Amino acid sequence: MRLRSSALFASALALMVVATASPALAADATGTWKWTVERDGNTIDTVFKLKQQGEKLTGTVKRQDNESDIEDGKVTGDMISFKVTRENNGNKFVVMFQGKVSADSIKGDVKIDRDGNTQTREFEAKREK
Repeated sequence: MRLRSSALFASALALMVVATASPALAADATGTWKWTVERDGNTIDTVFKLKQQGEKLTGTVKRQDNESDIEDGKVTGDMISFKVTRENNGNKFVVMFQGKVSADSIKGDVKIDRDGNTQTREFEAKREK
């Protein structure tokens, strides 16, 4: 009987360790992140201000003087995804972000869809301290 109780206790303990370890794998995307690119001799900063609540991601994306609210923001483990709708010369287009969050960076892809023409490029945003 004692052996059986010990085995049940060990199983319960192992299950608790696995259950509590899983949330530690999820990254925290909350904060201010900055992505800088050089284009045609100009430095262009994009700033993400993100707030994570469980699997929901909200916030804004600011590039130059244009700030847009995040739409469809999601967090799954250490992966985030969201989109923003922008307008240029009266034409709306969608910018989609997907990336992996680590302690101090988000690395991923940004896709810009303009009239069915999609451009993809990589980005790396650094956490502002």
